[in-house]
Amino acid sequence: MIKRYQHTQIGYLTIIALAIALFFIAYLVAVYGFNWIAFAVLIILGVCLVLFATLTVVIEEDVLEIRFGPGAIRKKFLLKDIESCQVMKNPWYYGWGIRLTPHGWLYNVSGSYAVQVKMRTGKKYQIGTDVPNELEKVIRQSIESTAR
Repeated sequence: MIKRYQHTQIGYLTIIALAIALFFIAYLVAVYGFNWIAFAVLIILGVCLVLFATLTVVIEEDVLEIRFGPGAIRKKFLLKDIESCQVMKNPWYYGWGIRLTPHGWLYNVSGSYAVQVKMRTGKKYQIGTDVPNELEKVIRQSIESTAR
């Protein structure tokens, strides 16, 4: 497959927050001794750190794909099924991760900007990005070239 576009956004604040929490829990374990609950929290925080540190957007031939971290969590969209896209600025309280908002599902690791893709079915998805205008332009061009 030919890659038209690939961009990875790093969620620095997510990494810092999870790392601080990991070190704090590890410190508590070191001071107070082993605890199964603390151990479980360490594992969960470590997994979240690996899974949600980055968000990569890839456009290949006829597919738009987004994937968190190493790619265990991903979502694919056929370009032919995308009706339109637009840049959006979300309020801070929409947060990060994967969540349902009034504007559709949001996939985000950092910041408040996203590109909303509207599917021909009417469903809407938002892809968080630190380069919203660039991503919107590439998606538009990809939709147009796929429609030909």
